[in-house]
Amino acid sequence: MTPEAQPPPTASSGSGGPDDGQTHDLLLAEPDAALAAQALARFESVGIRTLVCHDGAEVLLQVGTRRPRAVLLGAPLPVVDAARVTELLARLHPMPVLVGADAEGASEATAAVAAGAIAFVARPYRIEEITPLLRSGQQEGDDSTVPLKVGDIELDPASFHVYVRGRSLQFPVREFLLLRYFMERPNKVITRRELTRALWGTETPESNTLTVHVRRVRHKLRQEGESCCTIDAIRGMGYRLECGSSWAKRAGPESPATSAGEEN
Repeated sequence: MTPEAQPPPTASSGSGGPDDGQTHDLLLAEPDAALAAQALARFESVGIRTLVCHDGAEVLLQVGTRRPRAVLLGAPLPVVDAARVTELLARLHPMPVLVGADAEGASEATAAVAAGAIAFVARPYRIEEITPLLRSGQQEGDDSTVPLKVGDIELDPASFHVYVRGRSLQFPVREFLLLRYFMERPNKVITRRELTRALWGTETPESNTLTVHVRRVRHKLRQEGESCCTIDAIRGMGYRLECGSSWAKRAGPESPATSAGEEN
C-alpha cells in the first residue's frame, strides 16, 4: 500500500485495520487525540476492535459506513454535540451509545443520556467500567436490541425502558443490565460468578456489590412495579428470576426464599 493509500489519522482501528471488512465493536469519538490513543490501546488490549474519530459529524459518517456495534462519545464533542449525535443515531442507526465526560462536559453528557445514551461514564475513561457495558450489550449479537417480556415485565434494550403491566420503572445502567441478563435466562439458576463476570468483567467484585444490586432490582420490581416476578436467591448456587401470579400476594417484605439466601 502506498503512503497515499493509508487511512486518514482520524480513523484508527483495532487489529485488522479499518478496511478489513470486519465489524468494529466500538466507535470511539474523542476530541482529545492523546486521550483517544490511550483509550484505543487499552480497548485493543482486551480484544475490543475500535475505530476512532474526533467530532460528531465524523461519528455520523463512520456509523453509516462502518456500522460498529456500539458508540462511545466524549463530551464536549465538536461540530455536532453528543446529545444531537445520540438523537440522530437512535433514529437512523439504533445501537448502544455511551457518553463519557468530565466536569466540563457533564451537561452535554446528561443531555445525551436524556436523548437515549445508555450510560454516562467518567472521562478519562476507565476500561473496567466500560468493558462490561459493551460486552453485556453485545453478547447476544444481532438480538441485542430485541424487546424482552417475562411474566409481567417488559424490557426494551434499544430505548432503555422497563415496564411492569404498563407502568414505567427507572433503573440505573448496571441494574438495567442485571435485569436484562436475568430476563434473557428466566427460571434458570445463574451463579454469582457468571453474573459478576458478565456485568463487571471480573469474578471478584467487592464482596456485597452483586447482592446490593440484586436487592435493589428485586425491591423495585416488587414495591414500585408490584410485579408477579422476583429474583430468588438460591443458597450456595446463585439467583433465579421467577414469575408467578401469586407472588404479589405473598405476605411480608421478604419472601422466605430470598431472605434465606440473601447472602449468596
